[in-house]
Amino acid sequence: MNHAELGAYLKSRRGRVRPADAGLTAGTRRRVPGLRREEVAHLAGLSADYYTELERGRGAQPSAQVLAALARALRLDGDARDHLFHLADRPVPPAAHGPDAHVPPALLGLLDRLTTTPAQIITDLHETLVQNPLAAALVGPPPAVRGLAAGLVYRWFTDPDARALYPAEDHPHHSRVFVADLQAVAARRGGDPRVRRTVAELRRRSAEFAALWDTHDVGLRRADHKRVVHPVLGVIELDCHSLFSEDGGRRLLWFTAPPGSEAAGQLDLLSVIGAQDLAAPAGADRRPGA
Repeated sequence: MNHAELGAYLKSRRGRVRPADAGLTAGTRRRVPGLRREEVAHLAGLSADYYTELERGRGAQPSAQVLAALARALRLDGDARDHLFHLADRPVPPAAHGPDAHVPPALLGLLDRLTTTPAQIITDLHETLVQNPLAAALVGPPPAVRGLAAGLVYRWFTDPDARALYPAEDHPHHSRVFVADLQAVAARRGGDPRVRRTVAELRRRSAEFAALWDTHDVGLRRADHKRVVHPVLGVIELDCHSLFSEDGGRRLLWFTAPPGSEAAGQLDLLSVIGAQDLAAPAGADRRPGA
């Protein structure tokens, strides 16, 4: 790994991102044309000291997760993101799949502009890549797990706690929709090893999944009406919309409520509550979902 080249590359990319491109306010006392170091660190979920050391060509080799987060923060396209991994001497992960999947700058730009409604970008296996603060407050942050368990579809059928996000009476609907969506993803991605492993493991571990898979029902989850259980605000009825990337590997999800509805008022309250560490009612265990 060439620390100096990696640092110089990060600095050059930082200088090319306008604050508005990252959903930030430029202010009147800005001395640099692009982002400040602390802004890149904030966008990537890193400490400012850690990022500064990287840019100065020091410190340990960054992990694949850190590199993926920096690629998103710096709005790198596919080639620029791959170059970042090469400079850090890390294998380049698949562009469209897994928790380290590349997020097209256009999708990030749209997410930055969705400031008044919960929104997040996920993979086609429902692995959360990036969220806005309202989405984190609504459905919770991504779980600190890797591998197949990073995907909500996998956790839905293997971890009962993953279902706490929705009322119990809605679980059969979500199970059917998740499986039909995965059927479509599996067909599009052909013999992709990650999808085949996901299906094989779910068939082995969940009789419910196996029975639904054998129906061969297919349907991408483009839109849905959801009731989300929030530990403070209760059940919130929302419409969920999806915008797919060109290759179908990533999805921008956002939640809306009709103006004047009870849910609209709850979303207003959610923006006040934010992602505070709220005490959930006894027995409630809220996990991220979409």
